[in-house]
Parts: sequence; C-alpha cells; structure tokens
Amino acid sequence: MSKDNGVDRLRAKWDQYAPRYDRDISFFERLQFRGGREWVCSQAHGDVLEVAVGTGLNLPLYPHGVRLTGVDFSPAMLELARVRAAGLGQDIDLHEGDAQALPFPDASFDTVVCTLGLCGFPDERTAIAEMHRVLRPNGTLLLLDHVGSHHRLIYFGQWLLEKLTVRTLGDYQTRRPLPLVEQAGFVIHRQERLKAGMVERVAATKPSAEGS
Repeated sequence: MSKDNGVDRLRAKWDQYAPRYDRDISFFERLQFRGGREWVCSQAHGDVLEVAVGTGLNLPLYPHGVRLTGVDFSPAMLELARVRAAGLGQDIDLHEGDAQALPFPDASFDTVVCTLGLCGFPDERTAIAEMHRVLRPNGTLLLLDHVGSHHRLIYFGQWLLEKLTVRTLGDYQTRRPLPLVEQAGFVIHRQERLKAGMVERVAATKPSAEGS
C-alpha cells in the first residue's frame, strides 16, 4: 500500500477514531441509514466479501449459511470486528487490505458488500473495479452509501461539509458512484435514492463472460 495514495495517512486517522466509531455512527444510522444495512445484507449469498468491514456492524444481519470474508485497511477497526464476531459466535475471515488493491484472486466471491465505504476510498473508481474483479460471473454487488443530493441547496451544504470531512477522515459527501458502477461493467437491478437524494442503495450483477 503506497503512501502516495493517502491510504497510510487515512489508516492512522481511522485507527485513532475506531474506539468512537460505533457511538458516533449510531446517530446517523437512526436518522439517515435506517434499514439500509438490513436491505444490503439480506440479499447476500454464498461466498461473501465485505469491503470496508469496519467494526463489523453488518455481521449480525447476514443470512444464515453465508461464508463471510471481510477486509479493511484499519487494524484497529478489524480488531473490533473480531471481538464482535466472537461475541456472535460467528466465523469470519478478516484481512487487512486496501479496497483499491484487494488481496484476493479474480472471481473469488458470489457477493461483494460495501456499506458506507465508497465515500471514503481515495479512488472510488479503482475500488469499484476491484470489486468487479473479485466477483464471479453473475455475482452480486450490494452497496449502501451517502451520496451527493440532486437538490441544489442540499448539495451545496454537502459540498461545504466535505471541506471538513475530507480533511479529517477522507470522507466525501458529494460523490455519486452509480455511473462508475455501470462503467465498471455491472448491470444495475435495483437502485433507491432516499433522504432527499442523500442516501443510495444499489443492487447490481457482474454479467457472465457471454454477457448473459
């Protein structure tokens, strides 16, 4: 992982922030993202990779029988995910790694999940391409994130807030990843915009080599 792409600097910030993450995100979970994690995780199947697994908040929400792998660039966040998994009696294979260079072979997973992660990767286009690479043909991509609103005044407020959040945690407020998902070769099956266009849920498929 190169220092030039900002990952090392961001890792240090997230390691420091990790003990406060669950408490701080809980307000936004209730206000902005309610039901989003459940929407995403309920559709996961087979061999599942969660990118930016964080502290493991999604772990209790997956269907029984899925085989979970998680990756995150913050060792401190991963340690909290390990504690959560142990408390749930859940088996999950956790890896430290960069979403922009996933440490897995091509076509390794049936489902890739990313919740509240694309807003924080230095290069979200590369991260989406990596998710496409590690998915098997006909595999499923499931996303939840905050995105740039289509309402101009709200978008302006997000743009102002972004000046602070990018500097503190590398968190972008105005990204709109859906076009990048389509450009990466995914077929969108379901897309929802909520909360005045500030929250997006996406379910997409990586077509087979034959394009079916």
